[in-house]
Amino acid sequence: MTLSYEQIISQIKQGDFAKIYFLMGEEPFFIDSITALISETALPQAQKAFNFIVVYGKDTTVRDVIHTAKRYPMMSERMVVIVKEAQELRKIEDLIHYIRKPQPTTVLVINYKYKTLDKRTSFYKLMRDSQDVVLFEAKKLYENKVPQWITSYLKQKKLSIDFVAAQMLVEDLGTDLSKIANELEKLAVLLPQGTKITPSIIEQNVGISKDYNNFELQRALGMRDFSRVFQIIDYFADNQKSHHLQGIISSLYFYFVKVMKVHFAPKKDKNSLASLLGVHPFFVQEYFTAANNYSPKKITKIIKVLREYDLRSKGVNNASIPSGELLKEMIFKIMYA
Repeated sequence: MTLSYEQIISQIKQGDFAKIYFLMGEEPFFIDSITALISETALPQAQKAFNFIVVYGKDTTVRDVIHTAKRYPMMSERMVVIVKEAQELRKIEDLIHYIRKPQPTTVLVINYKYKTLDKRTSFYKLMRDSQDVVLFEAKKLYENKVPQWITSYLKQKKLSIDFVAAQMLVEDLGTDLSKIANELEKLAVLLPQGTKITPSIIEQNVGISKDYNNFELQRALGMRDFSRVFQIIDYFADNQKSHHLQGIISSLYFYFVKVMKVHFAPKKDKNSLASLLGVHPFFVQEYFTAANNYSPKKITKIIKVLREYDLRSKGVNNASIPSGELLKEMIFKIMYA
């Protein structure tokens, strides 16, 4: 049977363990989180010595996995077998023989990362239809969904976060949920429950400047606040280890694509635009302002500039110009496109 991440976590916390977990997909954070929770809760520490086994796909065979999973637990009600890197396991579909008749006292966890099974196969269909199997596909989150995920993650820690602070994390850390979760865990340790995380808290504890980041650069360009733009890019040029040119280019590309969408949106009310752009309604007015300041013709020129400097940042048609100078040159062309 297929379940959501939230459903799986809820069942495990209630002590309701399936016989088999087949965890596949491109987002390792969800797979690792489910596996870690099973590892922590399925067995008391005293029973793990003989009943908790981890094997790796490249170092084992399907036959060995089945043989291990069919063992009986020693002085315990269950045994836990975890297969990591199962995408490296040869002939994994041969597990179908075990899935048809799993050992009732074993919890078998299969980590099939970065790949998914062919949904047309009998192997997949058997797991999908079996009440003994929890089948889960960990999909990558689109960037516009990550702030919502951050809010949900922090809610479990009895913390909240404002829109700008969440966006700062996404702009700096991208969509790497493991990296974001690591920073959120640090905040959860440092902050008392009930705290609302603000840009100042992010700056003090995560090291992302609340005044000098990709998000603030976008806002300044959108408002054509050129004095502010120059302050930010001077800071970026002086702190290139934390502000890589290619990351800035990528951030601005997606920003101006969203501004272009405003021009051609069929509905221009706040909620419709928020949904189209994948942003919180709080930010929609800023995109309206940017659309007023940049016509579709200007945005087309800006995207060409970004593509040019993406290549130059990678050494194409670049006569050894430092990245800090490339950044200033690129921003100047964007402002006067």
